[in-house]
Amino acid sequence: MASPGTGSRRPRCTPTTTSAWPHKPAAFDFHAAEGHSWRVTVDGNGARPTRLPTTATGEGPDTAGASVRGTASEPVLFIYDRIPADSVQIDGDAGLIDLLRAWDPEE
Repeated sequence: MASPGTGSRRPRCTPTTTSAWPHKPAAFDFHAAEGHSWRVTVDGNGARPTRLPTTATGEGPDTAGASVRGTASEPVLFIYDRIPADSVQIDGDAGLIDLLRAWDPEE
């Protein structure tokens, strides 16, 4: 999720890493108001992003544990603590979002 504007902060969650997620496996959906959605799945094998088809977002048994909605840049800025939580819409388990924001795959 590296993006211009994240500065020199340590990496928190990269879209792809083989560093083990130290918690119960989870999925996070990120939805851009402009129409694109991605799921980041985290588990003992690391983190993997997948693009979600529009019809699949938020539906079915594979619904993510938490999701973040905003403009294309807002979810990234939120994950990197560049904007406050009230700048995005959070659905699902906010505690999972806290774990994701605190995770440093390089530790």
